[in-house]
Amino acid sequence: MTKYLFEANYLGEGIKGLMREGGSKRRDALVDALKSVGGTLECFYYAFGDTDVLGVLEAPSDADAAALSLMINATGNVNVRLKPLMSVEDIDEAVRKTPTYRAPGQ
Repeated sequence: MTKYLFEANYLGEGIKGLMREGGSKRRDALVDALKSVGGTLECFYYAFGDTDVLGVLEAPSDADAAALSLMINATGNVNVRLKPLMSVEDIDEAVRKTPTYRAPGQ
């Protein structure tokens, strides 16, 4: 399974829902949503500043992660962004590959 860093911000009714339900209920809602696509939650943190929530989740495929992200964002109550995470071994494999590329103007 691929790991993803997620960052989210509550919007409008999402903020009111968080204040009404509390943080653990919102985390539990994400766990349930992840289960529905075969994923799991590794960690979940609240923060202040530019990002309200961040953490790491696992999903079976990019399509599963995208489906979940689309569904959450479609509510209009949360803006979530996903970033696929790569292991050190993934980078080791990448640097052993030799793609060809011509830079612009060359």
